[in-house]
Amino acid sequence: MSRFIWLCLLVIGLIAVSGHGAVQAQTAGFGALARIEGGAKLHDQARGVTLEMGLSQGVPWRLFTLDAPRRLVVDFREVDFAGLPLDFDRSEHAISVRTGTFRPGWSRMVVELAAPMAVAEAGLRVSPETGRAALRLQLVPTDAESFAKAAGAPRDPRWDLPAPAVIAGVKKPKGPLTVVIDPGHGGIDPGAERDGVNEKTLMLTLAKELTEELRRAGMDVVLTRTDDRFVSLEGRVAIAHEVRGDLFLSLHADALSEGQATGTAMHLLSRSASDEATALLAERHDRDELLSGVDLTGQDDVVASVLMDLARIETEPRAEALARGLLAAMTAENLALNRKPLRRGAFSVLKAADIPSVLIEVGFMSSPRDLANLRDAAWRARFVTAMREGILDWAQSDAARAPLVRQ
Repeated sequence: MSRFIWLCLLVIGLIAVSGHGAVQAQTAGFGALARIEGGAKLHDQARGVTLEMGLSQGVPWRLFTLDAPRRLVVDFREVDFAGLPLDFDRSEHAISVRTGTFRPGWSRMVVELAAPMAVAEAGLRVSPETGRAALRLQLVPTDAESFAKAAGAPRDPRWDLPAPAVIAGVKKPKGPLTVVIDPGHGGIDPGAERDGVNEKTLMLTLAKELTEELRRAGMDVVLTRTDDRFVSLEGRVAIAHEVRGDLFLSLHADALSEGQATGTAMHLLSRSASDEATALLAERHDRDELLSGVDLTGQDDVVASVLMDLARIETEPRAEALARGLLAAMTAENLALNRKPLRRGAFSVLKAADIPSVLIEVGFMSSPRDLANLRDAAWRARFVTAMREGILDWAQSDAARAPLVRQ
């Protein structure tokens, strides 16, 4: 028998020890917290213990056992346990039940067992009509030796935080990471438009969903706009400086009149564009600034320009590391990337010299597939998950590199 038992469902489905196969269906709005719906109980059945719990939607999950003391651990991504009934625990085989968050975005239930138990059945059924899910676990008595042999926490980077590392000279940040999210366009500037939707609306929706995800992960998040209003490029950068942002992410979804561009791409600041497509994109984004009567050209005098160039010596490698980290997280989440996912261009919105800044072309509205993804809540949930993981990984690496800067 393996050292641990674990189950993980992607979005929805069924995995059961009794031999059922996986069944997939679509769940609208996947990505928010699942709620307890349809009742929940932990009760004795025959000589064993049965856990039954109704959820508002299917979520990825796993289970394993731990010894000394004997425990059953069930992890979810993620569940609001506030709806558990007061009489949830009706089992004499359960000493105690604890629930809560064990890391941002992940929930855990721990059942301390009075005697060694083995998992005989474990499954999560999801209704294809309603998207609601029903979890059922059944434990049966086993001997202490078998329980101890099977017990142990799995190690899976998709679920667990990285192992603690002691790095000499690295100081802990004084407070939570401050992320500035910039939903592209707004107000009189709708951005790209296709099939009755526009870029400014899609990016504001995505920005709010990303804000919720990052705040749940313990970050401070500031939006450059929270509704349909025009904010100048200069004003967006000024907001990032005013709140002392640790990083700046500008969200866009362009539409091209020629070519078949698809997938997510990251753009970094450069005095010149890395290719013609990026140059045209930067030109389109910056031309929108003229709608408010502001022209950023020639605003820097010689001294200021030199000082900003010095600041960018430190900032640009950090911004590139951020972009590469985000792309790696999206690859891990199986999100489609552009054929050239890392590009450089003269984007005015990225000109905060002291703040790592990335312009993210989430997708292209001129691509039917990308447009469908942008309008799909389940796809956006996967995207914001990848963004969160990429930012967390970058923050850890950035802190480790900090003592080496300018040495």
